[in-house]
Amino acid sequence: MNFNSPVQLAQQLLELIDHSDHIVAFTGAGISTESGIPDFRSPNGLWAKMDPIMFDDFVADEDTRLEDWRRRFIQNEEFLAAEANEGHKALVRLEKRGKLDCTITQNIDGLHQRSGQNPDKVIEIHGNGTVASCLDCGAEMTLAEAKRHIEETGHSPLCPHCGGLVKTSIINFGQAMPEEKMMRAMRLSGDCDLFIVLGSSLVVYPAAGLPQIAKQHGAKLVIINRDSTPLDELADMTSQQEIGSIMKLIA
Repeated sequence: MNFNSPVQLAQQLLELIDHSDHIVAFTGAGISTESGIPDFRSPNGLWAKMDPIMFDDFVADEDTRLEDWRRRFIQNEEFLAAEANEGHKALVRLEKRGKLDCTITQNIDGLHQRSGQNPDKVIEIHGNGTVASCLDCGAEMTLAEAKRHIEETGHSPLCPHCGGLVKTSIINFGQAMPEEKMMRAMRLSGDCDLFIVLGSSLVVYPAAGLPQIAKQHGAKLVIINRDSTPLDELADMTSQQEIGSIMKLIA
């Protein structure tokens, strides 16, 4: 059922929330575009301006690694300049009410944590662009340290502990999804009684399969996204309104 009025949808959503004890939020780029962060797949998104870097190319080629780092430093500046919006803040309120079990996010900007959500309840299935780590041993490195190394040496950083390649903690195309995080996301999706999608086109798998898992286990499904999605027909409620216009009414 599609509700065109933000107030009408908020009222219906509040009823579902009041009758739910285990809510899972699933967020995509659409929630962060309302904070001024560009998305990836729209006609004006990042992939319309540049080709994504494949994981195997990052591992194999130094010039590709340096280009990846150049992009990440620019992107990180955008992340740091952005502020959490009404959508992020609404999830914090749901968490404080004891309603929200977790937020599963495809985003890499860290805005959920910066909005005040408990980091332990944020599952970043596509990684985080504000930190870096060694591909071999997992030791972390700050982006400032990586940038300083590149500026001083002209080479991409290596792990000071084991000598492995260091990369931002983002899942590149062709890179394996984080198994532990995906298993946790699948389990919580199957256990929830309300699954709320905020700003995802639901076309990237396996992440897009999570709402289906929730629905198959009896949860109500709400999808709020700028455009229609392949799962709209499964949803109990859908809206193409701005996320913030609805979620600011959720207390």
